[in-house]
Amino acid sequence: MNYQEARERAKHWCDAWTRGDLDAVMEHYADNVRLSSPTVIKRLGIKSGWIGGKDKVREHFPVGIQAPNLRFEFVDVLLGVDGMSVVYRRENGALVVDVVELDSEGKGLVVRAYYGEPSASAD
Repeated sequence: MNYQEARERAKHWCDAWTRGDLDAVMEHYADNVRLSSPTVIKRLGIKSGWIGGKDKVREHFPVGIQAPNLRFEFVDVLLGVDGMSVVYRRENGALVVDVVELDSEGKGLVVRAYYGEPSASAD
């Protein structure tokens, strides 16, 4: 995957979240995806922060996708050997990085979400 392709995918993913389009969001994940996020701990009470499988991830995302004034503002994408990091800003001003290991089809196989602090001046 080249930088332009990664950028387009990341923008599509951010736009899908902002539109609240769960089906479009899920297009970016492999069937056997593993996801680690502080939201897994907060919403599901899973201390390890990990969930696995596209069905489980799909069950987890509706809570986030219904957040008031949800907005994922694309900032940048960084490329690695077998993946990319998507940098975006949330509606609350928090900077977020999703580190995504990709499968052979370019879908998220292992995803780790890292959250910055919300901004005091957020909308």
